[in-house]
Parts: sequence; C-alpha cells; structure tokens
Amino acid sequence: MDASSRPADHIGDWPAAGQVYPVEYRTNARTGLPQVHVLGFYAERPYGAFATRRFEPLAEVWLN
Repeated sequence: MDASSRPADHIGDWPAAGQVYPVEYRTNARTGLPQVHVLGFYAERPYGAFATRRFEPLAEVWLN
C-alpha cells in the first residue's frame, strides 16, 4: 500500500501502510476510472475516494 503523498487539503481519515481495510470499488463519474472507497472512513475534502494504485487486493468477497 502506498500511504505517501497525502494531499495538503485532505480532511478526514487516511489509510496507513500495513493495515487491511474493507473497500468498495466505484467508477468515477467524471473520468470513468475505478476508485477505492474505504468502508467506514470519514472524508470531508476533497472526496472520500482513493486511487487504486494506493492499495493491493488481498481477498475478494461478493455479497448480494
């Protein structure tokens, strides 16, 4: 996981290296690229989404 380069204007939770987080992948409405939303994280600004390059998948679970 890449937890470096935190934007100066970011307000909210930030992932820490070495931690495991439940996430959801969503498509960015403007760019069409996938983004990672960490479930349970609070983010006020700029938005509660992270670039996929910051995470490495460990397991995949599908829920109905």
